Amino acid sequence: MEELVKFNVEDRIAYITLNRPEKRNALNEELIKQLKQAVYKAEKNENIKIIVLAAEGDVFSAGADLAYLQKLQQNSVNENIADSHQLRELFSAIYFSSKITIAKVQGHAIAGGCGLATVCDFVFAAHEAQFGYTEVKIGFVPAIVALFLIRKIGEGKAKDLLLSGRLISSIEAKEIGLINEMVDHNELDEVVKTFALKMCNETSANSIAITKDLIQKVQSMKTEEALIFAAETNANVRSTEDFKKGVDSFLTKTKLKW
Repeated sequence: MEELVKFNVEDRIAYITLNRPEKRNALNEELIKQLKQAVYKAEKNENIKIIVLAAEGDVFSAGADLAYLQKLQQNSVNENIADSHQLRELFSAIYFSSKITIAKVQGHAIAGGCGLATVCDFVFAAHEAQFGYTEVKIGFVPAIVALFLIRKIGEGKAKDLLLSGRLISSIEAKEIGLINEMVDHNELDEVVKTFALKMCNETSANSIAITKDLIQKVQSMKTEEALIFAAETNANVRSTEDFKKGVDSFLTKTKLKW
C-alpha cells in the first residue's frame, strides 16, 4: 500500500504528514482513510500530547483530486453517503481529539484541505499560503466543514468565504481568526516545534482534554445548563492528580514540567 501519510513521534509530538506532493496532497479515499487511522493512532497513545498536521511539497492540500471527483459522479446515493461519512469521521477525529492539534500550513489550503486546517486547535501558516472553500465554484457544497468554520469564525465571516468561494491571504485569514500566526516559510518548522514543546512542557494533558471537551459541549447548551456543567467540571477536576500536583508546585514555588 502506498504511504500517503507519514507518521512519526518526537518529544511527545506526533507529526502526521500528508505525503502526496505530486498531486498537491489532494484528498482521495485512501488518503482520507490513512489520515483518519493516523489520528486515531495518535489519540490512543498516552505518551503523545500534541498532534501536528503537516504536508510534503509546496501545497498543504488542494482539496479533492480530479479522479476522486469523477468517481463521486458515478457513485450510488448510498455509496456517496458512506464516502461522505469518512470525511466527517476524519474531521471529527481531529476536532474532538483530546490532544492539542496544530496545522502547519506551508502552502495553499483549498476546499477539503482548508477544512483540515479549520478543525485544528491552532494554525500556523507561511506568509504565502492562501486559504479558501471553493466548493460552490464547481457546484458542490462545503457541508461538513461549514459546521466547524461557523464555530471558529462566526456566521457572517463564514458566509463570506463559503458562499463566494474566494481565496484569501494569510493576512486576511489571521484577521478573521481562521489562523493563529503567520510565519516566514523557512522558520515555520522551528516556530511550530517550539510552540508544541512549550505546550507539552507547560500544560497538563488531563486539563487540556477536559478544557477542550468543555469548550465543545457548552456551545450547544442553554446558558443555565452550561453553567451547571461548568461548575460540575470545576469541582470534579479538583480531585484529579494533575490538579494536586499543580497546586503543590504553585504553593512550593517549584518548577513543574508536565
